[in-house]
Amino acid sequence: MNQDILSSPKKVVLLLNMGGPNNLGEVKVFLNNMFNDKRIIGAPKPIRMFIAWLITSRRAKEATHNYSLLGGKSPIVEHTHKLVETLSKRIDTDVHYVMRYTPPYTQEVLKDVAAYDEIYAIPLYPHFSATTTLSSFDALYEEAARLGISDKIKTIDRYYSHPDYIASIVERIKEAVGEDDSSEFELIFTAHGLPQRIIDKGDLYQRHIRANVYHARRALNDAGIFFHNTHLAYQSRLGPLEWIRPYLEDKLASLKKKKVILFPIAFTVDNSETEFELEIEYREKAEAMGIHDYRVSQAPNSHPMFIEALADVYHSMQVQ
Repeated sequence: MNQDILSSPKKVVLLLNMGGPNNLGEVKVFLNNMFNDKRIIGAPKPIRMFIAWLITSRRAKEATHNYSLLGGKSPIVEHTHKLVETLSKRIDTDVHYVMRYTPPYTQEVLKDVAAYDEIYAIPLYPHFSATTTLSSFDALYEEAARLGISDKIKTIDRYYSHPDYIASIVERIKEAVGEDDSSEFELIFTAHGLPQRIIDKGDLYQRHIRANVYHARRALNDAGIFFHNTHLAYQSRLGPLEWIRPYLEDKLASLKKKKVILFPIAFTVDNSETEFELEIEYREKAEAMGIHDYRVSQAPNSHPMFIEALADVYHSMQVQ
């Protein structure tokens, strides 16, 4: 047998994401874990635990009902399974996924892959934020240190301008347009919002989202796809705090054209925020505003161009 094969390092890719309930029984777990995250709520631990309990108590019933409308679990589960399966064939490397707030958790996955020589952790959010990227890295490096494998791990914290990722956005938007005239539509890049105070403290998320939109607009223009206008707005606002603007409902109300396509720019994998919040809740709001053609584009998911982007990110990490 070739000696190079025997001595080549054993590698694994971990795809990191926030997660979502695998079943209705995990809804409370998901909510409680999310609001107990110090990167989400920066209060001291005892206060944060109380806040998490309070929010979970108030939101669990409605959230459970919403997930029941989506088949009893978050759409992120099946989309991520397919993404892992597709990427593992493309790069001929073992691929696992890690969820921050629902199984499979960082602790169990890292224990399973601890024997690998090289561990490549790629977030499924291409924009850096303390609330997403850094939160996942917190869990990753804490557990890696406990297992004594920190030196095996390589990470990347952004790839929002990667040309293949941008190409996957263009292709998904083209799918949403179909055979229709794109110039008859308004296009809204909608991103998950954050409290303004997080951005004011220096979080890069909004800057990266804006840069992502810039690259996507250029790629659409280069592809000859022109809309009546393109916009950026933010969804998923929660609580009384000021969040980054413009809010999606305000943007929808301001549109001149009554045909709109929404692209979920903050997400690479469809989830409850896209398949429930955008597809159901905001659709009702849009129709009440007189918007008669309302379309939500798919996230990249396992689109071939997004698979190419992840494969290239992985290969680039190996030579760093």
